[in-house]
Amino acid sequence: MGDVELSVWTADDPAERRQGLRGVDRLPGDVDGMVFVYVTPVAASYVMEDTLIALDIWWFDGDGVLVGTDAMTPCPAEPCPDYPSPGPILTVLETPAGEYHFEVGSVISTVVSG
Repeated sequence: MGDVELSVWTADDPAERRQGLRGVDRLPGDVDGMVFVYVTPVAASYVMEDTLIALDIWWFDGDGVLVGTDAMTPCPAEPCPDYPSPGPILTVLETPAGEYHFEVGSVISTVVSG
């Protein structure tokens, strides 16, 4: 598998992670998804309440290795299912459902510009 470069929105604080892609009915053409970044590895759980588009979620551990994935569907009303991480993770990537296919064991690298 070759390198794939994505342009994503970043959620790196608790409020941004809580908001995520809630209320977004489609991503702009130049945005491929959203990356959620944690300071230290955590066991996380995501929910699709008020999220309008189907998403694939990709779980990356502290070394940036893809350790799991799930397909998430919009949830119009509570109770909504939880999508728990398969273990401690440091980075989570959400992309529109079916847009990408990454193999478990793939590695994510993040470039941050100032």
